[in-house]
Amino acid sequence: MHFEESFMNFILHHQERHDRTYHFLILMDALISAAKHIQYYYLTGALKGNLGLAGEVNVQGEDVMRMDQIAHEITIHYLRSSGRVIHAVSEEAEEIIEMDTKGGRYFVYFDPLDGSSNVSHGLPVGFLFGIAKRNLDGPEDGHLRAGKEYRAAGMFVIPTGTFTIALLDSGAWRFHIDETMSFVKPLRVMLPENSKTWELSFNEANRYTFSKRVQAWIAEKERKYAFRYLGALAGDFHRILSNGGMFLYPAIVNHPKPEKNRPHGKLRLMYEAAVVAFMCREAGGDAVDEIGTPILEIQPENQHQRTALYVGSKPLVDEIAQILQT
Repeated sequence: MHFEESFMNFILHHQERHDRTYHFLILMDALISAAKHIQYYYLTGALKGNLGLAGEVNVQGEDVMRMDQIAHEITIHYLRSSGRVIHAVSEEAEEIIEMDTKGGRYFVYFDPLDGSSNVSHGLPVGFLFGIAKRNLDGPEDGHLRAGKEYRAAGMFVIPTGTFTIALLDSGAWRFHIDETMSFVKPLRVMLPENSKTWELSFNEANRYTFSKRVQAWIAEKERKYAFRYLGALAGDFHRILSNGGMFLYPAIVNHPKPEKNRPHGKLRLMYEAAVVAFMCREAGGDAVDEIGTPILEIQPENQHQRTALYVGSKPLVDEIAQILQT
């Protein structure tokens, strides 16, 4: 018989090698438990009537799917029960969610159901999270962390059963769910250097709302690379990690209806852009915003701050950053 190494075994040895406590294992067990339960509700959603709209609008001004609510409630339950979280930020909650402010050790920023419009079509969605640690050397002020302060970031692609996590200065690793619902078989993820496999991923419907220089760059590069777009950041970024290239969600500045312009971008910084930027860096890539600033360097001013995003293979990101900075 052959047994694959499990995620919990992998992360246990990682903590021991770096002479770290097991608090992180308890937090990761909570996140994995949440992801498994979200996947269960996704797979049974049609039977249980959980695929429609919830009849509410979230803090982002977006219609809330019933699965958005379910995923949020599941994640909050497991994070709170872990006893390791000071506060959490969720896409589905307007305010910061206080948990164990005295005994907690971590801050968790998460999107419990990225790409939820895909749910009713049976297409993949994501569960994105970033983890930062409290100050252990002095008083903790509870400030929102920039991506460069994250200790780990990851994503579950549901219902494909894949889980990718990046650990600070220790690489990005992908796991697959097995017949026992355990995540197993760690595989180091590195963006391929050979540009023959690279892809571009962006919302083609928005092309002519981008700045003229971004449109020109796309027109030049799309002849060289394949085009793929799923409509869920986690799924699209999953492909980029495997094949290389770049996912881009530029600022919208040329919309025919000016009120629909988003000059600062649409994606949320803390639980979308910074998460994939952190993962991408550990896989050998990079990420910048609309003016070429590294995503990981941006200090959040509020928990739902938005940003443009260019993330992927470093040569492409460096090239677009140079254009954006001029």
